[in-house]
Amino acid sequence: MANNDEKAKKIVVIYAPPVMISHLAPLVELGELVAAHGLESTIVLGGLTDDAAAAASSSIAEGAATAHPAGLSFHRLPYVTRPRDVPAHDYVLQTFALARASNSDLREFLRAASPSLVSALVLDFFCGCAVDVGAELGIPTYFFFTSSISGLAEMLYLPVIHEQTTALRLRGHGGDDHVHAPGNPPIPLHDLPAAYADCLSLFLAVAEQMCKSHGLIVNSFRSLEPRATDAIVNGLCTPPGCRTPPLHCIGPLLKLGEAGTNRHECLAWLDAQPEASVVFLCFGTMGRFNVEQTRQVARGLERSGQRFIWVLRRPPDQDDGKQNTDPDLDALLPDGFLAGTKDKGLVVKSWAPQREVLAHAAVGGFVTHCGWNSVLEAIMGGVPMLAWPMYAEQRMNKVFLVEGMRLAVVMEGYDKDMVGDEEVATKVRWLMESDGGRELRERARAARRRAKDALSDGGESRTSLLELVGQWKR
Repeated sequence: MANNDEKAKKIVVIYAPPVMISHLAPLVELGELVAAHGLESTIVLGGLTDDAAAAASSSIAEGAATAHPAGLSFHRLPYVTRPRDVPAHDYVLQTFALARASNSDLREFLRAASPSLVSALVLDFFCGCAVDVGAELGIPTYFFFTSSISGLAEMLYLPVIHEQTTALRLRGHGGDDHVHAPGNPPIPLHDLPAAYADCLSLFLAVAEQMCKSHGLIVNSFRSLEPRATDAIVNGLCTPPGCRTPPLHCIGPLLKLGEAGTNRHECLAWLDAQPEASVVFLCFGTMGRFNVEQTRQVARGLERSGQRFIWVLRRPPDQDDGKQNTDPDLDALLPDGFLAGTKDKGLVVKSWAPQREVLAHAAVGGFVTHCGWNSVLEAIMGGVPMLAWPMYAEQRMNKVFLVEGMRLAVVMEGYDKDMVGDEEVATKVRWLMESDGGRELRERARAARRRAKDALSDGGESRTSLLELVGQWKR
């Protein structure tokens, strides 16, 4: 926070759920941008328990703090007790509950900082219950939505959807039924996030809390999702009688072109490949396949005949309590796969620098779980996608990507027990060799141009950010 010599400097407090790393990363990017424009920025981590997972998340944030510029700091609220009535396996419900348990500590932190110096309180939607804390202390409170504008439109409209849809059907048992939100393509019920049904009352509360806020900040850009943007701005997504807060589209928030001290081996391998010739397969920090699905992917890649980089994590059915260990490739992959593909493919254990890979000229396609951070990285790289959603809002993102933005095609069978090797081979080959794949690649490159324009001087996202920072400074 500001010291005694900097009392006049305005502070923006960003309240983040620490166990959601996919949310924490763009929130930190936002904090960096705010600090770069002359405001103090503090990332507050609430909802922490003293268990290993929360401690690891906190360590990641604290480690990041040392690498960030002056003006950006991190603060960890006191540990809270995990509610006994919250199932240990339900991380969504846990995150909501633990954020609520930290409300009183957040209130004391803001009071100690002097509310008159806090020009804005920015909340992740998992921390939406803190909107009342901001109102109590007279601090303008905003939401930062880390996913798409289309996803925000869907969430704002959720109370209306709920009125029109029974709880049973909302769980995805409605056959061919779809839900319709203004500005979005129809979404099959089975592609809605499971948490919408399992924690429905909490998400309905988030929609209401957003309407009480001073503004909605989104990690996307208007020209990528014009219909959803217009629907929100025109008040079509908020329930009758609710106000629509101002919308600030400031994305993509990504650091591209930052090279580490040690360049990953896969980038050197890519240097030797022809332009747009490599398919990159990566499924996020939590995306893992069982042994049989892993082998189906391997057979499909080999049958496709295409160059590939595949980030492969240890299957859950091989964990034996060691889920963070690297996979044993020889035991996991089909006999002869590594030898048969050594001239065209590279299997990387557990992790690769995804942003740098997708920005590399040799990459011509991306098989992705449709996490929003990954989608934005693909867009900034101008890389078309094969959509293989797995959890959370990824199935809904798949609909937006395929039906709305037209930057992806779906890997059929994602919603079944198994995606077969024939489907993998056919889709990968289609993406890299067909006229349809070339058209998809051209659309992806056009999206990259729009993204770069949005972030440039005078661009829509940069202008929106500067307007927002200007408000906070005043």
